[in-house]
Amino acid sequence: MKFRTLPETNIRVSEIGFGLWTISTGWWGQFTEGEAIGLMHQALDFGITLYDAADTYGNGYSEELIARAFPKQRDQIVIATKVGYNFYDHALERRGQREIPHDFSVGFIREAVEKALTRLHTDRIDILQLHNIRMEQVTDDALWGLMEKLQQEGKILSYGAALGPAIGWLYEGIDCIQRRRPHIVQHIYNMLEQHPGRQMMDEGGATNGAAHASRTRYLIRVTHSSGMLEGKYTPDTVFPPTDHRSHRPKSWLINGLKKIERLQFLVGPGRTLGQAALQWLLSDSRIVSCLPNIYEEAQLREFAAASESPALTPDELDRVGELARGNFGVDDETPHYKGTMTREEAPAAA
Repeated sequence: MKFRTLPETNIRVSEIGFGLWTISTGWWGQFTEGEAIGLMHQALDFGITLYDAADTYGNGYSEELIARAFPKQRDQIVIATKVGYNFYDHALERRGQREIPHDFSVGFIREAVEKALTRLHTDRIDILQLHNIRMEQVTDDALWGLMEKLQQEGKILSYGAALGPAIGWLYEGIDCIQRRRPHIVQHIYNMLEQHPGRQMMDEGGATNGAAHASRTRYLIRVTHSSGMLEGKYTPDTVFPPTDHRSHRPKSWLINGLKKIERLQFLVGPGRTLGQAALQWLLSDSRIVSCLPNIYEEAQLREFAAASESPALTPDELDRVGELARGNFGVDDETPHYKGTMTREEAPAAA
């Protein structure tokens, strides 16, 4: 496993991380506590040190899993978690993946951090993310002032934001990077879904000068486009009713398979398509770690080994870029984005 360091910190993370949403929410199948902890133990054995949770995943359960899985390995792992959803008062309102109310008030966030520390059985959170912020939070000086205070107090070692829940949120990301210089921004980005992630990273680090935002690094989730880039789907693939992929239209599966056919040139000795998808991301030095959806041992082993698999060559990277510009040969797809996607929608800077 290879590692990367967050600028202006001593936080060193594995290039492949473990996102706990797959094993703590039920959206990728049901896992017993023993099964979940078993996968986490195997991940550490394979060199994965970054564990990304959120207080709302399973209403605190993902954080509790970290404490139970690693009671004596605190200094061997990097804990990332997120706050901002008020599941304390609205947990019973949750329906599948639909959002429950946010609360980004200073008082609520400080209390949420304290409760997360208790569940994690630790005295510090390595990477704290404001969970799925909107433009209102980007412009909230008090909220970002609290992040700095929590860092000064040692309760968190670095901070940033997660963007979502769905793909999009372009100017929330750009403005957050430019105005707040967070250590971390987590967002959706992969070979099949390059926009708006690439634009956000490019513009966020360029508009005010690269040096201004140089400390911001990126955690990437949905690295395999909801499993498409693992190369395991067929036209007959059927997802269980509780699986979030079952709600996608059939055209997503069929068009995705057409795109995958055009990426087979990335598969070769020592590199699967799933590993190539991760190496494509890791070719960008701004990306500090990838968070593939992990839900079984064989897949975990494959993804953990991706860090040491053959890097994509410049010719391969150029070919992927050319294919992406032509939407991988698939016609008549209308992209759907969330958040502020045009500058006209964004509020003027203060």
